[in-house]
Amino acid sequence: MTLYSKIIGTGSYLPPGRVTNHELAMQLAEKGVETSDEWIVTRSGISARHFAEPGAKSSDLAVEAARRAIERSGLSANDIDLIILATSTPDHLGGFPSTACVVQHKLGITNGCPAMDVQAVCSGFVYAVSIADKFIKSGVHKNVLIIGAEVFSRILNFEDRTTCVLFGDGAGAVVMTASSEPGILATKLHADGSHGNILCVPGSVNAGVLEGSAFMHMDGQAVFKMAVSVLDKVAHEALEIAGMSASQLDWLIPHQANIRIMQGTAKKLGLPMERMVVTVDQQGNTSAASIPLALDKAVRDGRIKQGHHVMMEGVGGGFTWGAVLARM
Repeated sequence: MTLYSKIIGTGSYLPPGRVTNHELAMQLAEKGVETSDEWIVTRSGISARHFAEPGAKSSDLAVEAARRAIERSGLSANDIDLIILATSTPDHLGGFPSTACVVQHKLGITNGCPAMDVQAVCSGFVYAVSIADKFIKSGVHKNVLIIGAEVFSRILNFEDRTTCVLFGDGAGAVVMTASSEPGILATKLHADGSHGNILCVPGSVNAGVLEGSAFMHMDGQAVFKMAVSVLDKVAHEALEIAGMSASQLDWLIPHQANIRIMQGTAKKLGLPMERMVVTVDQQGNTSAASIPLALDKAVRDGRIKQGHHVMMEGVGGGFTWGAVLARM
């Protein structure tokens, strides 16, 4: 029997601290930083975002999303035999123990399943799904928990209005399982390290001392141009692998970074805006969490139904980009 991988459960979690543009503008004004709701919406399409409460870590958000995805899948926690967690804001400096291992413990999974983090920034969830797909099709693993979780508010410079207004915190998760029916139809991943400087956290630690900056740095115009140039191309690559055309897509779920990038991608694919899932307006850019957050929202509100073809694609620091084509 040919093995396929299929998404059988989705879940998401947003921390309770919702911050509107107006509220954020007032907070920034106290620091001498000028911005406004109109300025933010015009440039990004973002009206609000969620920030985690002090002390909350990526693993805390991840666990909530994972529990909901596992519940939706009909499995129990100990049925999970692999955990892949995508994040750029791990619980621990240096990235270990991995946030995936922390989540395994907090979920009470005691079966000794492997757990690992994936770092591809905003493309992280797409990378993680692609990895899970290969593991399942090889027959090595059967039930894989994939999570995208971020607390980007921890690495934002709130004196830089070009970045701090764009990002938010959250987590999304899916459970994938081995199936006799096709689910993940195609994946395609790319990276180009020569563009690593346009979106990065340039600091490092030496002898316990921070060298450089621990804040996120972004060349907004360069990122915009890169994203626009690669997203429709990688979507077409995934479609070609699956032997499909863009007209056969029911839904497009791009990384929720900037509404103009998202609209441009949909237009190049020939898809109407009504077939694109949009959460960036209320959640901001949640990096690796943005695609699974949007997927779960559209599944739970009934837009995405069984049998629908969904294109998920992301682009992020590294520079990384990729796409996953799934039949739900």
